[in-house]
Amino acid sequence: MATDLPALLRSLRVWDAGTTTLPAFDPGTAPPTPLLLFTDWFAQAVAAGQPEPHTMSLATVDEEGRPDVRIVMLHGADADGWAFATHRTSRKGRALAAHPHAALAFYWPVLGRQVRVRGPVTAAPSTESQADLHARSTGALAAALTGRQSDGLSSLDELRRASEAAWDRARANPSEPSPTWTLYRLHPETVEFFQGDAERRHVRLEYRSTEFGWSRGLLWP
Repeated sequence: MATDLPALLRSLRVWDAGTTTLPAFDPGTAPPTPLLLFTDWFAQAVAAGQPEPHTMSLATVDEEGRPDVRIVMLHGADADGWAFATHRTSRKGRALAAHPHAALAFYWPVLGRQVRVRGPVTAAPSTESQADLHARSTGALAAALTGRQSDGLSSLDELRRASEAAWDRARANPSEPSPTWTLYRLHPETVEFFQGDAERRHVRLEYRSTEFGWSRGLLWP
């Protein structure tokens, strides 16, 4: 039985009152740097029960100038930038090597909030990348040791065998390196905070990096 996609889409609502609270946001009280506001909003998303608030969309441009986007995990955010990790041989790793700029987007529907971050990306040294990997779970290490991310796969059975072998290695040697695993940092040039409003008067506050520090300004929704 075919699904009536247009009808299904029309039946859906954004920010249902039963699951979403739209808090007031006064941009005049925002802190001087985006990291402070991001940390506060992130903590509020966690407290509000937002599932997986540390997941984010990562947008890159590949070697031929074609855009791509996928969901990755935030590994940290500090004065050095917003951090994520992947194999440098993966599609996103190759894209970042060709065009070392990217954009991130967080969406926390439980509060009707988005955060968008754009800027250049740099790769951390290998020692730091491996330390990041080994601070994570055994499963994360096993996935990294499985390797060949974005390569063609002949069958799910091939994946199972490679994964089982990688799990054995990860359990036997929790400090085993994955040479291509790389920690990346996006150094923000712009950071936008979007707060949804029931009357569609959404508040958008954008921080811009300048030679004198951060400037702030409002955007039309």
